[in-house]
Amino acid sequence: MSILLRNIIRFVLLLLIQVFVLNEILLHQLVSPYLYMLFILALPFNLPRPVLMLMGLLMGLSLDMFMNTPGMHAAACVFIAYLRPFIINILSPQGGFETTQKTPSMTSMGVSQFLIYAAILVFLHHAVFFTLEVFGTGNVLYLLMKIVFSTLASLFLIVLYELLFFSKK
Repeated sequence: MSILLRNIIRFVLLLLIQVFVLNEILLHQLVSPYLYMLFILALPFNLPRPVLMLMGLLMGLSLDMFMNTPGMHAAACVFIAYLRPFIINILSPQGGFETTQKTPSMTSMGVSQFLIYAAILVFLHHAVFFTLEVFGTGNVLYLLMKIVFSTLASLFLIVLYELLFFSKK
């Protein structure tokens, strides 16, 4: 299957899971599980930053349309799409990851490197999104707890997705 078709399917699948399943789950006021940003995390290593940011904008605006959150998801997605190449460069070993048509995953990066990569970007996504949602820092402890607990829930879903859809080679 071509990489373009695989990413289109991933885009639609993650958007539908987020809108019709995860948005209906109410765990607690402090936990909002998000899986859709995995689309940005799993794009190929060698994509140029402007393309990453455009893909982030597309995913964020698509979710914003369904959730009636004008621009909030788009802002968070574009932010992590912009930072993604920096994070990958920081985490890459001396020779770099195998970047020929590879995408970030537990298989291509290794479990610990992928978890660090995903944790950083998910945390940053949630920090931007929930700060915009609260629109201020009136209750900093509540905001911080929501970011941390939602990051943990989202990371759990990302690991589950990785284990279900990516087999070890």
